[in-house]
Amino acid sequence: MTNLGYSSNFKTGNHSVNDLEQRRIQVVRDHMYLETVHDWDGVLATFEHPHYDINDGGAVFDGEEAVRRYFKNSRTPFPDQGNEIIAIAAAGDTVLVEFWLTGTHLGTLKRGVRTIAPTGKTFRVRMAATFEFKPGSDKIVCERPYIDPGAVDRALGIV
Repeated sequence: MTNLGYSSNFKTGNHSVNDLEQRRIQVVRDHMYLETVHDWDGVLATFEHPHYDINDGGAVFDGEEAVRRYFKNSRTPFPDQGNEIIAIAAAGDTVLVEFWLTGTHLGTLKRGVRTIAPTGKTFRVRMAATFEFKPGSDKIVCERPYIDPGAVDRALGIV
């Protein structure tokens, strides 16, 4: 994958990052960047098989069609959704990321049977994600983001 301007030469604590771990960390950085610019083909190319598991089973999107639907539905209310990486580390076949999720409520937001008109309000909430990799590979097999389900709604003042 192309280096999108992030440094990948570093140590994590006392753990020296090996070549595969460095490539995996770079793939995650690239993946997260590509999500912010809506390069869905580029995001999908980081996967062995596209799979998102939100909040460990809260919502699962498996396969290209389901993942593209997730991208569309999650970016409609927040077209400028972004992320700011706070910390990133590799451990075994997993890359762990802590980050700020940001965005502006510019599109229709659906919450169950409720439809919330755009408020123009911004949010910035802290969250984490694990990226699981195929053993011996730099291809993602699962992204598992973790977020307080009400954090964005509270930040927007719509609860």
